Amino acid sequence: MSAASQPLRAHPFRDNLTMLRRNLLHARRYPALTLNVVLTPVVLLLLFVYVFGDVMSAGINGGHADRSDYVAYLVPGILLMTVGGTALGTAVSVATDMTEGIIDRFRTMAISRASVLIGHVVAGVIQTLLALALVLAVGIAVGFRPGAGPVEWLAAVGLLALVSLALTWLAVGIGLSSPNPEGASNIGLPLMMLPLLSSAFVPVDAMPGWFRWFAEYQPFSPAIETLRGLLLGGGTGTGNAVLAVAWSLGLVLLGYLWSKARFTREPRR
Repeated sequence: MSAASQPLRAHPFRDNLTMLRRNLLHARRYPALTLNVVLTPVVLLLLFVYVFGDVMSAGINGGHADRSDYVAYLVPGILLMTVGGTALGTAVSVATDMTEGIIDRFRTMAISRASVLIGHVVAGVIQTLLALALVLAVGIAVGFRPGAGPVEWLAAVGLLALVSLALTWLAVGIGLSSPNPEGASNIGLPLMMLPLLSSAFVPVDAMPGWFRWFAEYQPFSPAIETLRGLLLGGGTGTGNAVLAVAWSLGLVLLGYLWSKARFTREPRR
């Protein structure tokens, strides 16, 4: 059999790189979605610092208003909100591919099927890390002064990357399951809403008792408290760190299995 007549075979590593490059180029050519999901946490950061900062800090500090203390408290929560918002953008991007039919086209090509999903996930994590750098720069500009050393910074980046990986896999599943990009945006809204119901803006001790348990143990609060301890040098608390990692690994597994099941399902005729 001649080389020209041999069947094409998938090359997973090469296919993964090709799909990663495709998604990064797509994000660069259409930056509006990325800007939208990044601008939301930036606007919230500026709003809570300059409009509510004195009032919120007085509530946290027992009546003594100190905006700088509230900036230190707020920024870690805004960083986790950025992770959720960027993951929501991935869900919309995947749903757009589904709507335009490119996913069905990929199913018929001689490529590794996993590469289509991996390309979206890795591109999503890279975009998230870039968005986090931008939001952190804004936080430093408004007065955030982290006290972390090299080890704490490395752990903080690792935690953010793990949470990003978990939420991005979940977002891919949302995108594959949605009928259109608008549906993906609506279904994925909890990725943006849950940080508002966590310890991102106020301590859980200040919340009503009937709601406190949910706010304390939902996926974002342990990650926020762990990140806050790492960046501010106040200790993470073993319970929060373990819970944050457990939630992240569980969501990675859930998102992966969900995405794989949806992607391998034959399209309806």
